[in-house]
Amino acid sequence: MTTRPAITVSTLDYERLATLLETCDGAHAVAAQLEAELERAEVLEPDAMPANVVTMNSTARIRLGEDQEKQLTLVYPRDADSEQNRISVLAPIGAALLGLSVGQSIDWPTPSGLTHLTILELVYQPEASGDLHR
Repeated sequence: MTTRPAITVSTLDYERLATLLETCDGAHAVAAQLEAELERAEVLEPDAMPANVVTMNSTARIRLGEDQEKQLTLVYPRDADSEQNRISVLAPIGAALLGLSVGQSIDWPTPSGLTHLTILELVYQPEASGDLHR
C-alpha cells in the first residue's frame, strides 16, 4: 500500500470516535483501521479546522476508482442511510473519507479489494458553516 496522505480531525470528532471505538471492542472489521487513522491524524479544535477537510457530518463529492463519482455524507453508524447517501464512519469508504482534504487521494482496502478514492469537492462541512458542536 502506498503512503497515506496527511489527515486532520477535530478534537470533537476525535473524542466521539474514540468513544465509539471503545464500544466496538475490536469486534467491528473497520474499527482497527479507523483507530489507526485517528492515531496518525493531526487534531485541531473545531474552530481551527480548514474548510476543505472532511469531518463528521460533512458532505463530499468523491471519485472511486477511475470513473465512479458519488456524493456522500460521513456520519456516525446510528445515522447511516444508504438511500440518503449517508455513509457510516465504520464502513470502509467512510473510514477512508475522514480527515482527507479536497484534492487528496487514498488507496483503501474494501471487501472487493483495494479502492482508490479522491476527494473532488466538499459540499458541506459543519465547522465551516459555524456548527462547531454538532
